[in-house]
Amino acid sequence: MTAIELLENLNLLDENERIEAKRALEAGKSVLESICAFANEPGLGGGWIALGIVRGNGSLPAYEVEGVVHPDKISSDIASQCRDSFNTPLRVDISTENIDGKNVVVVFVPEAQPPDKPIFFKSQGLPRGAYRRIGSTDQRCTDDDLAVFYQGRQQESFDAGIVADSALDDLSPEAIADYRKSLAEANPDAEALRWSDEELFQALGCIRRNPKGEWQPTVAGLILFGKPTALRRCFPMTRVDYIRVPGREWVPDPERRFDTVELRDPLFRLIRGAQAAVLDDLPKSFGLDEGELQRQDKPVIPLRVIREALVNALMHRSYRSHSPVQIIRYANRLEIRNPGFSLKSPEHLGEPGSQPRNPKIAAVLHETRFAETKGSGIRVMRESMAQEGLTPLLFESDRGADQFVARYFFHHFLGEDDIAWLTHFRDLHLSDEEAKALIVVREAGAIDNATYRGTEQRWMRFPPARRCADCVMPAC
Repeated sequence: MTAIELLENLNLLDENERIEAKRALEAGKSVLESICAFANEPGLGGGWIALGIVRGNGSLPAYEVEGVVHPDKISSDIASQCRDSFNTPLRVDISTENIDGKNVVVVFVPEAQPPDKPIFFKSQGLPRGAYRRIGSTDQRCTDDDLAVFYQGRQQESFDAGIVADSALDDLSPEAIADYRKSLAEANPDAEALRWSDEELFQALGCIRRNPKGEWQPTVAGLILFGKPTALRRCFPMTRVDYIRVPGREWVPDPERRFDTVELRDPLFRLIRGAQAAVLDDLPKSFGLDEGELQRQDKPVIPLRVIREALVNALMHRSYRSHSPVQIIRYANRLEIRNPGFSLKSPEHLGEPGSQPRNPKIAAVLHETRFAETKGSGIRVMRESMAQEGLTPLLFESDRGADQFVARYFFHHFLGEDDIAWLTHFRDLHLSDEEAKALIVVREAGAIDNATYRGTEQRWMRFPPARRCADCVMPAC
């Protein structure tokens, strides 16, 4: 990408996961952190740094060329630092280009090969000295990030590790029978159905030989098939809490207690139990299908969305963390909080491809069809919410708190009340997408880039040919 193309992209899309703009006075720490992050980020393919392009003072265009006074020195310093500062020498492409008489240094950082990751500052070590590219930011790596890099080297995942305080009789015969039943429903001809329980446990990575040569359950084995007593002993906080909160905020009245149901079971039973708890308490809508004489009640959030949301939370949560998954039922939404930030950039949630934190557990859920095809679960949920005319779901991945939050609103999108409210903004001449984004912010209090981009594709319910005279939306 040339310097002019980088400038155009910055003014169109702002800084993003593949482009960073910096005022270049020297090859300092900030530049090197971005280089480290671009080299590490899995599947990104590297990124560009534009030195000498800066954000403007608020006027348009948003970015302008400031220039680099000594481009040759900056280029030389960057090349030297990339050779000497990191655990593995990095080779970056550096060029100097001229825009309107000012020099811009363009640095392209290729993604490092999996065996070379993680790239980190030698002086700081791991994990503090390693960075990942998350959105438009460079963020320090955590232990989970390092696990992703090591999995890329085909090293062991956390759920494949042996649980020290466990034995084979901690595995539940009822749970393995439940798995066999689910597998038979998904694939009646599955070869695994003919294996013994021990052969099945070995094939699924649920038991391994310890240093004494004895078979012992792994993390995946206990999570998938462990008895409740074993789960309580080995993973005391690895449960699901269903919490009902009055109102729209977390315990708004300290005098009013919220109701909590604690669930702790092998994974298949846990998913079903959590789903039953949600469905029993969720608001219902009803309809009368053509040709039917009896109405049918259905949850306001589609059943497929609820099921996929629960499976995602339990499949992708961090089992290193001693925290429960929380399902919080507010008056206007369902909120699911699971420990462990998203290993996949929030900008790409819903796109093909998956980065499972727990590959052994994920494989079992996929083959029994509890989980959607890899990478498609988020897309399915978004499309299902759109088909029901509901407010777009929102995701929040917080690396600092090591938590992922998903919010599912009961509010129907672009109802009469929304259209009336939008009349207050008719003088702003908002586009269709801007108007819809305002509705999301009004209901949810925030909107992310992925949701904003998706409003145009998923909630286009009005013909664009003419616009209503009374509000900002197309003819309503």
